[in-house]
Amino acid sequence: MEVKQNDLSLQEKLNILADAAKYDVACTSSGVDRRGKKGSLGNSLSAGICHSFSADGRCISLLKILLSNDCVYDCKYCINRVSNDTVRATFTPEEICTLVTEFYRRNYIEGLFLSSGVVKNPAYTAELMYRTIFLLRTRYHFNGYVHVKAIPNAPAELIQELGYLADRMSINLELPTGESLRRLAPHKSPSSILRPIAQIQSGIENYRLSIGKERKMERHRTNRYLSGTIFDTAANPQLNSRETAGLLPPHTETPARIPPARGSGSGPLPAVREGKPFVPAGQSTQMIVGAARETDFQLLTASQYMYQIYDLKRVFYSAYIPLNEDPALPSADTAPPLLREHRLYQADWLLRYYGFQASDLLSEDRPSFNVLLDPKCDWALRHLELFPVEISRADYSQLLKVPGIGVKSAMRIVSSRRTAPLSFEHLKRMGVVLKRAKYFITCGGKMMYRIPIEENFITRQLVGEDRKTAWELEHPDSYRQLSLFDDFHFHVQPQPDDLMKSATGQL
Repeated sequence: MEVKQNDLSLQEKLNILADAAKYDVACTSSGVDRRGKKGSLGNSLSAGICHSFSADGRCISLLKILLSNDCVYDCKYCINRVSNDTVRATFTPEEICTLVTEFYRRNYIEGLFLSSGVVKNPAYTAELMYRTIFLLRTRYHFNGYVHVKAIPNAPAELIQELGYLADRMSINLELPTGESLRRLAPHKSPSSILRPIAQIQSGIENYRLSIGKERKMERHRTNRYLSGTIFDTAANPQLNSRETAGLLPPHTETPARIPPARGSGSGPLPAVREGKPFVPAGQSTQMIVGAARETDFQLLTASQYMYQIYDLKRVFYSAYIPLNEDPALPSADTAPPLLREHRLYQADWLLRYYGFQASDLLSEDRPSFNVLLDPKCDWALRHLELFPVEISRADYSQLLKVPGIGVKSAMRIVSSRRTAPLSFEHLKRMGVVLKRAKYFITCGGKMMYRIPIEENFITRQLVGEDRKTAWELEHPDSYRQLSLFDDFHFHVQPQPDDLMKSATGQL
């Protein structure tokens, strides 16, 4: 639908471009601590951004918008694809700066998440985004958190300059296989996506080395107690090789050489001073779940690869919502795979913090997660020969494999058992979820109850515990809280007697 940009007010643009940005889930806590300073507006706290919850329970918000929903690409799954008949809008850099500063002064937001469709070409779009953030940082002196989406095929120098201005950058992997990209996103290729990811990774590493930190991003502090994890350089020698930076995720083809994109020709870009932090909060990516035929195993293996080779801070999963009619996509009446997305997030957590590999959880012969059980419980049931685990003797990595024992509770167990023997009551106070852990542990050689270590029996018990959560995820709109003003469209005309009783106070 053709609408002239001059015909749209700033409020109308905001309504269009904020709504168009809601399908991008790659927002997370900022990961950056930056104090406010005189003459600047705002600060940045690593506690959380974009409706994330901080450690002290606060919910911190972020202005999440597209620079433009006008896109020359025709990705079949995207609501903003060029073939869709929709109202198009594009912010100017000054309009975005005005929105951010005015919203911040009103205490509506604490940061900005900026993405965009590809306007005209990748170079033109990347330059618009750069000018926006440059103005926000220099003319408007905004010192708060900024997350910017990189544009595939954008010039490397623009990505580099954006990296000096943004706290976090991300570029969506979208789909884990080259075949799916060719079928659903014909204007994209694995190399056009992975090239800027590798460039951003290199810049982050150079910045970290320049300030005396390790080349790789720090993971959870307790990971140092684990060996053989996906972040273990001894167990994964390829992590030390710079030659692997151009590798593709599993199940993809060798990338074709793509010529560098040309600039927009709109004049020289102002330079950013060298030595400034480069994407200090790291980079992330997003994959769509359910738009193509990829299995959970392919998605999780691709995530592990991105963590290992490109040192990503997070991989996000977005359940596909049917928005477009296309033979290559699921039908319009297909429900979003929310439970599948939930299982992938659970498994992703196991990769990053619990010492699991993708091949531990799934395989080519068993490519999908059990919808009835979380991945950790499912793994434990398939390895009952390792259980029960004795709490007083198990090392940290063994404790993490027990369903119901998390990172914090495992650390508390290791610390507390040095001074006194632990009971099940002690474990409960430490945060252990005994309704799951009781099937897999002993305290002083005894189980909590007389429980047979038998797969069918334990499975029945655990499925009963997890069934409510699974049902709620699969039926998000099947129930709601009643209101005093709900009539459920029962439009029954009142009788004369009812009107009289209402007037006299009898009703």
